[in-house]
Amino acid sequence: MEHIDTAAVQPPAAEQPEKKKRTAAAAKKPAAKKTAAAKTKKETAAASKSTAKTVARKKTAAKSETGAEKKKTSVKKAKPVNGGTLIIVESPTKVHTIEQFLSKEYHLTASQGHIADLPSKEIGVDIDNGFMPKYITMPGKEGLCENISIMASGADRVLLATDPDREGEAISWHIAQMLGIDPNENCRIEFNEITSEAVKAALQNPRPIDLNLVNAQQSRRILDRLVGYKISPLLWRKVRTGLSAGRVQSVALRMVCDRDREIERFVPVEYWSIEGKFKQEENDQCFSASLEKIDGKKKKLENEEQANAVCADARNQAYVVQAVKKGKRNNKAPAPFTTSTLQQEASRRLSWSPTVTMRTAQSLYEGVDLGNGERSGLITYMRTDSVRVSAQAIAQVREYIAGKYGKEYLPARANHFSNRSRSQDAHEAIRPTMLAVTPAVAKNMLSLNQYRLYEMIYQRFVASQMAPEVSDTLSADIVGGPYLFRATGSIVRFEGYRAAYADAREEDPSQARLPELIQGQACSAESFIPSQHFTQPPAHYNDGTLVKALEERGIGRPSTYASIISTIIERQYVVRTNRQILATDLGYTVTDWMTENFADIVDETFTAQMESQLDDVEEGGDWQKLLKNFYDPFSQTLETAAKSERVKVPDVPTDIPCENCGTLMVIKSGRFGKFLACPNYPACKTTKPIVEEVGVPCPKCGAKVIKRKSKRGKVFFGCEKYPVCDYVSWDQPVLEKCAECGGDMVLKYARNKAAYHQCLNNTEHKFYLKRRKTDNSAEKTNG
Repeated sequence: MEHIDTAAVQPPAAEQPEKKKRTAAAAKKPAAKKTAAAKTKKETAAASKSTAKTVARKKTAAKSETGAEKKKTSVKKAKPVNGGTLIIVESPTKVHTIEQFLSKEYHLTASQGHIADLPSKEIGVDIDNGFMPKYITMPGKEGLCENISIMASGADRVLLATDPDREGEAISWHIAQMLGIDPNENCRIEFNEITSEAVKAALQNPRPIDLNLVNAQQSRRILDRLVGYKISPLLWRKVRTGLSAGRVQSVALRMVCDRDREIERFVPVEYWSIEGKFKQEENDQCFSASLEKIDGKKKKLENEEQANAVCADARNQAYVVQAVKKGKRNNKAPAPFTTSTLQQEASRRLSWSPTVTMRTAQSLYEGVDLGNGERSGLITYMRTDSVRVSAQAIAQVREYIAGKYGKEYLPARANHFSNRSRSQDAHEAIRPTMLAVTPAVAKNMLSLNQYRLYEMIYQRFVASQMAPEVSDTLSADIVGGPYLFRATGSIVRFEGYRAAYADAREEDPSQARLPELIQGQACSAESFIPSQHFTQPPAHYNDGTLVKALEERGIGRPSTYASIISTIIERQYVVRTNRQILATDLGYTVTDWMTENFADIVDETFTAQMESQLDDVEEGGDWQKLLKNFYDPFSQTLETAAKSERVKVPDVPTDIPCENCGTLMVIKSGRFGKFLACPNYPACKTTKPIVEEVGVPCPKCGAKVIKRKSKRGKVFFGCEKYPVCDYVSWDQPVLEKCAECGGDMVLKYARNKAAYHQCLNNTEHKFYLKRRKTDNSAEKTNG
């Protein structure tokens, strides 16, 4: 658990008595017989000399201690391997997993991601010399790189087994450069899943490093560096210090801003619908139908008067079943997950951000302990835009479906799915590596998050090869005078793939079950119910819908979606509120400035075309030509933007008066979040933190408890009278007292996100909360 910032609050009360005892003990010491005034000059000089010696000894001791500590925390030096093959992967977790599959002649080590990158304190690109990058060893990786070199010096052969994508290819290339390996040699292996069969098959098929992939990654990195390091300093001067721009993040931010503004501009339009209740005269069965047409045309009812007039007239008509249409509807099985669809579904089902989804998927891919010391990867590589599945995996899952669900759930031929037009199709779709490890089997081996994601991936893959869901559909037109009402319904006859995976789509409430209706049959009208509606604006983006929009518009790649969203949140350009991603005033200001000065950079079409050009580089295109074609007009735009006027982020007014001058304060945003400030700055420099009360008195002194933040941004709760009162709590205190012992209680959340109140005196005293359907408040129910 993160520690509360001790600069902001004092230590907990439990530590205070000991401190008081030490202070009291010090007070009881006898006073010194000689005062400083009574000391002779000789004594004073001797004391000064002694003090100087003591300080010198302490400094020497501190240096020795620091040196010993540095020596202790430095990377332990490796030894050369004793012949055999050295395999270099990215993650230490992969090392532990793959070591089980191979004999002792294979040695493994991890690069822990990239070992080289462009320098952080300079642009690191020689623009005048063909955009050649200047790579340096990443800070903190020097000892790691030295160890890899030492281990490789004793190996008969070195194989590079980094991730199977552009990033992984670039990492392998950097390692080859460091070790002096010819990239044209068969030094590179890759596998889509970390299983014994996949790893051993990869060892039999080494290949040279794909320099086209390296160039594609390098081009993207240089493009991002040029945009970020050229525009960001302008943002500092023209908007606010500490801001940044990015080739892809700026487009994503503009999409959020445009959507939010579209919602703000939206003017709802009133309209009315009419639902009729009818009864079959022969068998006395009732059913509902909605008004579709008047005089053969669709007519929108704009107000209550029109709706009531139609209802009154409709009651005077005689009704008959004019037409009945029966049919069958097949809902085809969904494709297995890609990176994008996995993030979207995890957002809908689990309320996860893309970052949490990818971190959890990474752990499932790298390997988990299956018991008895065995480790294996449970899913295939999680960064993919393809829905393709290997023939072997399809054969295995069809056998599994036939055995578990029955042959009727198995289509005659395997299901095949089409990739999007921009798909690279470099890897298979995301699927389980071993169907024998069902979610039920894996549950005790996995954390809760791992289990929930694995269950979703497993079920989706199985469902992708199952028969479609089959429903009987019925549509009937009920006509009376000028009015045509339509009743629709459906009945699921065969659940098909939904036996394995019920996707997150909402069911259509209009698809109700209908009685048997016959053409020409008379019906009586029981009632007509008018309902008021208003047209709705588009919904705000959330994590899932923003990822979907980025993919559909060809902006970024599957591996970048999580970092794109994380970046614009960290920069405070957007906030995540109630699962919605909303633009801030700062985000609007940055977007407007970027749109005015760098229209191409924030243009969706331009960015999508750039992604296509990067794909061309992967196929052998000229990466330096791509960069030149981009930079020449970009440099001219930079010169124009440098002459633009400075813009100001608008302040949010409040009704809180300034303590010094009485002016109403405004909300400003700073490096550590929002705060209250006097608008008369610099004449008045009054600032105040924004206090958020929780409506609970302090258990110690009775003052208000307010929400605070540590330096790392973690929320905690403390007394408003700090430092006079040192009450702090990680959990939010509540007014309710424990029903068992009368003690103070705090709000907590279970793993399934169920809220409950827990007693501080006894953790067994828990009282779970039940959410009301009308709002977000909760009423207590004894758990």
